[in-house]
Amino acid sequence: MMRTRGKAGVWMVVAVSLVALAGCHSATGGKSSGKKVVLWNGKDFTGWTRVVQDPSVDVNDVWRVRAGVLWCSGKPNGYIRTQQPYANYDLHVEWRWPETPTNSGVFLHAGGSDRVWPVCIECQLKAGSAGDFVLMNGAALTVDGTARRNPAQQFVSVKKKNPSSEKPGGQWNSYDIECRDGSVRCLVNGVLQNEGTNANPSSGWICLQSEGGPIEFRNLYLRTK
Repeated sequence: MMRTRGKAGVWMVVAVSLVALAGCHSATGGKSSGKKVVLWNGKDFTGWTRVVQDPSVDVNDVWRVRAGVLWCSGKPNGYIRTQQPYANYDLHVEWRWPETPTNSGVFLHAGGSDRVWPVCIECQLKAGSAGDFVLMNGAALTVDGTARRNPAQQFVSVKKKNPSSEKPGGQWNSYDIECRDGSVRCLVNGVLQNEGTNANPSSGWICLQSEGGPIEFRNLYLRTK
């Protein structure tokens, strides 16, 4: 009996040690998950500002909360933005087209005065083109070793690297966008579609675009670095 208890004790120590080592590896090796920040509460527009191109339009006709999702009519042009600027984060956005897939986008590092369109780096949501970058109004990004910036051109498009990984209309898609020390990587439904470095600007508001037709969003959050 004494020998049996001794072996059991040894195995208990080994098991505890392995768990402890695994915990140390998780804490020191690999990417930290960071602090989760929920951007949209699923109920109202707390923490967000809605912007439309036409001041005569009721913004409530463009952006609404419907059945627990964020619904956008897509017309007129505009966006909804966080009131707080962010830098160095992993962003998660889910979207779907409730009707015919059209056009929208996720703006990164936006700032300045609210206008259509702000200086920013767009991760495209246009149907069939999710994963493209669009550099707006002089924003800069280096892709595949080439600085992609043209201050004389309002929109500079950088095509995605792989065939479309989007789901059909009516199904939910996920965008996972990593912004870290001037780098930007965007994954559509888990597929890396684009990446760049030397982003300028490299911090600012996060926006969702109104442009085209109805689109819905949910599960908007980020993890800080």
